[in-house]
Amino acid sequence: MIGIFCTNISTIQDKNTVIEAILTSFKVIACSIDLEDCDKVLRIVPQHQRIEETIIIEFIQHMGFQCTVLE
Repeated sequence: MIGIFCTNISTIQDKNTVIEAILTSFKVIACSIDLEDCDKVLRIVPQHQRIEETIIIEFIQHMGFQCTVLE
C-alpha cells in the first residue's frame, strides 16, 4: 500500500536528503516528494509489506520536518 503524507519539506536539497534516507532505511520501490504541491506530498511505495505510518512520521520528524498522514 502506498503511504501518502503531508510535509513541510521545501527545498530540493532537503528533498534529496529525505529521499536518500528513506531509500537506505526502508525497503521501498519508490519514494517521491512533490515540492510544487501546497502539502509537499511525500509518497512511499514499499517493496512487499506496508510500512507503518507512525514509523515514517517519526522518522521524518526526527530529521527535523513536519509529517502527517494526508487525509
